[in-house]
Amino acid sequence: MELSDIIGVDAVRAPLKATSKKRLLQDLAEMAETVYGLPAATVYKSLMEREGLGPTGVGRGVAIPHARFEGVNRVIGLFARLEKPVDFESIDRQPVDLVFALFAPESAGAEHLKALARVSRTLRNEAVCAKLRSTFDPSAIFAILTDGKAEQAA
Repeated sequence: MELSDIIGVDAVRAPLKATSKKRLLQDLAEMAETVYGLPAATVYKSLMEREGLGPTGVGRGVAIPHARFEGVNRVIGLFARLEKPVDFESIDRQPVDLVFALFAPESAGAEHLKALARVSRTLRNEAVCAKLRSTFDPSAIFAILTDGKAEQAA
């Protein structure tokens, strides 16, 4: 699974001006509605419920909020580069400025896990994160995320 299978350039927002975790999740829900036609209220509720199980801030300024729900027929994603980092209750207690949200069908098992693994591997790569943090251009961010060489180096 490649990130280009999950996300398109239209699903990248930078800079996103969220000022809190709650606002960030609301903004992601609104993006999901705009890009994929998903109901923002449902997306927001699903993301909040998932965060209630444990924060999805994975450390080093990265969060991977994710949820499963009806209305999605394959794993899809959104990426946001925040204007200013926000507290996301991450495992390392560092604020988050790179966010890759994933949405999967209720029945997605292995596909959802493969997508999470791919995103995680990509965003664990310090060089990739440095490049992502060097720009607010959505097209450049999309190119960085979908560069096969960068993903394989992770």
